Amino acid sequence: MMPQHHLPADIERTSMKIIAGELAQRGLDIPPENAPVVKRVIHTTADFDYAQTLHFTPGAVAAGIVAMHAGATIITDTNMALAGITKPGLAKLGGQALCFMADPAVAAAAKQAGTTRAVAAMHKAAAEYPGAVLAVGNAPTALLTIAEKIENGLRPALVIGVPVGFVNVVESKERLFAVCESHGVPAIVAMGRKGGSNVAAAICNALIYSAAEMLDPTARGWK
Repeated sequence: MMPQHHLPADIERTSMKIIAGELAQRGLDIPPENAPVVKRVIHTTADFDYAQTLHFTPGAVAAGIVAMHAGATIITDTNMALAGITKPGLAKLGGQALCFMADPAVAAAAKQAGTTRAVAAMHKAAAEYPGAVLAVGNAPTALLTIAEKIENGLRPALVIGVPVGFVNVVESKERLFAVCESHGVPAIVAMGRKGGSNVAAAICNALIYSAAEMLDPTARGWK
């Protein structure tokens, strides 16, 4: 077998063309404003279910791009998601990405409260970065904490809720999305069991690439 392409930019562009073609074949019409996010997630996972399970509050992608243009702080619930977020694109926009899961103070707070580190991390995020983009790819408890914080007045720039798993995952996503809808908080949520840190990072990257005009891989220095 001879590879069709060798250069990363060519591979990505060809992949995106294949994704667009398969979406059309499946009769899946993605709203143009959401397409960069949906395609980026499918590109990351090779899973076309996301074309139907990714739910967006009205204007969520636009709100995410505005936040990126404003130099957003992105806070993730895993170091894996943090590692997957494009640092050059984020730096170009003056933003930063953080994860508090390894913070000793977060671990101590979780132990004292008898809760998870994800919960303690979201409490810290809400206190120190109330207007951040919150990207959750692993912990349903983080989503439930964010929902509670929103009901009590927190207004993040965007919530990305894409935990993967079987326990409290579906319910936490549904609750978060309903709370965000009722309080006017932009949200992108992968309904159902699927998701993960890679999906959270992919959504962040789609927003960063859009905001920094880096959707074409050659704009990222890929030759």
